[in-house]
Amino acid sequence: MDDAAVVALACQGQEQAFRALVQRYQRPVFSLIVRMVQDPTTAEDLAQETFIKGFRALGSFDPRYRFSNWLFKIAHNLTIDHLRKRRVTTVSIDGAPGFQNDAGDGGRTLARLLADTAETPDAHVEGLELGRQLEAAIGTLRPEYRTAILLRHVEGLAYDEIADIMAVPMGTVKTYLHRGRSELRDILEGVRA
Repeated sequence: MDDAAVVALACQGQEQAFRALVQRYQRPVFSLIVRMVQDPTTAEDLAQETFIKGFRALGSFDPRYRFSNWLFKIAHNLTIDHLRKRRVTTVSIDGAPGFQNDAGDGGRTLARLLADTAETPDAHVEGLELGRQLEAAIGTLRPEYRTAILLRHVEGLAYDEIADIMAVPMGTVKTYLHRGRSELRDILEGVRA
């Protein structure tokens, strides 16, 4: 059953439909949030708050659009509000320390995408170091750049989906991505110099 049909059932008060939506989206929502806040406990709280807020507002969901984007938008807004309040400046690519990456992304994290996958021990160590450098560099980005980078390169979302989630025009998403990548490149070049 597609999301729109499940949402319609949830709007009628069917508890099974609520559970189905949570089961479908708990990992992706948690994955996005934990990469932003770098704390699994906080991410769990924010993910739970995302679902509560989403279910309370289900009547406002427009079935012409993707439910996942609507829910990611709620998660994004709650997380950005949290980051602004806490002034968190770091983000983990593989999740927080001690966090097992079971986010349902098949281990397809940004660090792994960018790291050299050669099997020599030296290449492996270099890949780990690049991941740490990249993690630290992303942590220095403005929250808007960080969100755009994570949604595009970790979650694999299209520009229009990111624009919808972040509630900005697509041109702004492209600007965020361009500036974020540029800052990352400058930071990483400075580290290697």
